[in-house]
Amino acid sequence: MDSFSSPSSGSPPKFSTDDIMTQLRTQLEQAYAEEFLETVRGKCFDKCITKPGSSLSGSESSCISRCIDRYIEATGIIGKALFNQRH
Repeated sequence: MDSFSSPSSGSPPKFSTDDIMTQLRTQLEQAYAEEFLETVRGKCFDKCITKPGSSLSGSESSCISRCIDRYIEATGIIGKALFNQRH
């Protein structure tokens, strides 16, 4: 049973604002991680893997590493810009 399921006693669950915010943060973090992996997998695979096989060549491995590093850097820059814009 997760933290938002109704208890079997029939009384309504009571949650603090902190509990709800923690649950939302956890769900957002998970969604972000999944989106990040899907984006990187799609973009970097399409860009770097020219001949799919059972293993990566050295150049494919380097390309994937650089692609992921650039995506992480770009995500950080966008995040900072959005955060600074709000404050």
